[in-house]
Amino acid sequence: MGAIEDALGGPSPYRPPSRRSPEGPAADAVPGLVLASASPARLETLRNAGLAPRVVVSEVDEDAFTAPDVTGLVAVLARAKAEAVAVALAASGEDLLVVGCDSLLELDGEPLGKPGTPEEAVRRWRQMRGRTGHLHTGHHVIRLGASARTASGVATTGVSFADLSDAEIDAYVATGEPLRVAGAFTIDGLGGAYVRGVDGDPHTVVGISLPLLRDLFAQLGVDWHTLWDAERR
Repeated sequence: MGAIEDALGGPSPYRPPSRRSPEGPAADAVPGLVLASASPARLETLRNAGLAPRVVVSEVDEDAFTAPDVTGLVAVLARAKAEAVAVALAASGEDLLVVGCDSLLELDGEPLGKPGTPEEAVRRWRQMRGRTGHLHTGHHVIRLGASARTASGVATTGVSFADLSDAEIDAYVATGEPLRVAGAFTIDGLGGAYVRGVDGDPHTVVGISLPLLRDLFAQLGVDWHTLWDAERR
């Protein structure tokens, strides 16, 4: 049993169906796209890129999982979310790409998810200000149907934070925005002014790396442009 299966508490609950060559979809069939996430930022990012995913939230208990390091943890959580939705949809027999993602900020080797409380958000920002952390986003894609396969990867982007005053931190936390996002900040919202720069794919910071996702889809036999909605083709 591998490290990720150990962290998941055993082998995957999702089992691909047996291969069916003549009856399966044609090689050039375009699968449907499912986003296993409640994140508005991930959905908006995909829509802005010309994709039109269906959203099915996984309801995975993120606190139930552990891993030796932060990159391993986001990989485990992304897989768990994708598998939970894949299990729910497998009986339909549809050709689908199910995408699970999870993001965590790493600072001083510590994984920082959603702070949950204003007090924790303030504590984190006082720790983060004027420094650089790394935002890791795990991606796990399951192709359902006769072509059942999986592909996964982790994208990492460096994030340099402005040296905020206590008053700025208090004002930002009071908006409620930092409580709802990994690392207690956004780059595409009110927190954008407090990010001095990024080193890597900026989409990773939003919670889904488009270049990595394109590569994962290609591994599963799907060209990115074939998933553009009809208005973009």
